[in-house]
Amino acid sequence: MLIIILIPYLFLEIYTSLKMLEVIGAFWATVWTIATIMIGSILLKNSPYAVLGNMHAMYSGKLDTRKFQDATTSYLLGALLLILPGVLSDFLGVLALLYTVYLQFVAKITPEQPNPNDFYSHKGEDDVIDVEIIDEHDDRNDRIERR
Repeated sequence: MLIIILIPYLFLEIYTSLKMLEVIGAFWATVWTIATIMIGSILLKNSPYAVLGNMHAMYSGKLDTRKFQDATTSYLLGALLLILPGVLSDFLGVLALLYTVYLQFVAKITPEQPNPNDFYSHKGEDDVIDVEIIDEHDDRNDRIERR
C-alpha cells in the first residue's frame, strides 16, 4: 500500500524540483534546498519547546486533547518534510506548519479557564481518608505496660 502512494509522490517530487530548477536556476535551487533543510532542522531542534507550549495551551483550555495531538503531529511532520529535499515536500511541510498555526491561533474556542486558586486549594483533599479510632476496651488490663 505504501509503495502505491510513494511512487507517484516521488515522480511528482522530481517533476516539481526539475521545474523549479528550470525557473530559478541551479544556484538558487541549491540555496532553497539548504535553507529549507536548515529551517526544518531548527524547527525539529525546538520541537520540545513547541510540544511544551502546546501542553500549556491544552492546560489553559485553548486546545483540547485532539487539537493538541493534531498540532504536535503536524508540527513534527512539517519540520521533517522541510528537511527532505524537494519542492513538493517543502510545500507539504509548510502546509503542515500552517495547520499548526491555524490550530494554535485561529481555531481556538477558548472555554472557561480553570481558576488556579481552585486547583491548589483542593489539592490532596480527594486523597484523604477520614478515620476515627474507637477504643472498645475500657479497661486497661488487656494492654501490656512497659516500665
